[in-house]
Amino acid sequence: MNRRLAIGGVALAVGAPRIAAAGAEDELDALAAANGADVVELRVDLFRDPRPDSLPAIVQTLRAAGRPVIVTVRAAAEGGGPLGDDRRLALYLAALPVADAIDIEVASDALVAALVPRARALGRMVILSAHVLDTTPPVTALLGLVDRARGLGADLPKIATHARDHADLRTLLATTLAASEHGVVTLAMGPVGPLSRVVLPAAGSLLTYAHVGRPTAPSGQLSLAELAPLVRRLMLAS
Repeated sequence: MNRRLAIGGVALAVGAPRIAAAGAEDELDALAAANGADVVELRVDLFRDPRPDSLPAIVQTLRAAGRPVIVTVRAAAEGGGPLGDDRRLALYLAALPVADAIDIEVASDALVAALVPRARALGRMVILSAHVLDTTPPVTALLGLVDRARGLGADLPKIATHARDHADLRTLLATTLAASEHGVVTLAMGPVGPLSRVVLPAAGSLLTYAHVGRPTAPSGQLSLAELAPLVRRLMLAS
């Protein structure tokens, strides 16, 4: 990878994947503890009633625990909670001054246009993501999504698909290997999702995600207690 990427003070590099612990309001204490994680992802869309006025204090509390925070307000169409775009935008704007990174869907055109310039002005990492919840498209289609994310201003493109079998996992592996030179995150949901959380980081995915309470993905997500020892052992052995 020929450029430096970091979330807060946590550098990202091929061969040294970072673990993101993901959770919502019921997991705030677990996110603050999150032993084994390098960063935390706050899934604001999974709050029962997320409020812009209370969000900055929550993010600051998590950051004070010692790990950078990715703020995500996922769209319902890509596996998130039932929030409209106006409310999602208000939540992102409230969190952006205190977050280390934000994750927005490539398909959320209006939010991308409004938030990417603001994030860049503040020096925050921009993750632009695409979630295919029912299948794994061909490598060419996935690389097209990666290119679209970069064209929209992503520091880090992120691709998640539903992988039914090892053939789908091989598709994600090929995508990861092809895109890793400039930085990418890949992961799978579905039957081979757990395996993807270890295999794809070994191929060059810069982040892998685990939950600290309730899973934040529809399927295929390991707990932090399960994933962290596997990733650490794999990387030490490589």
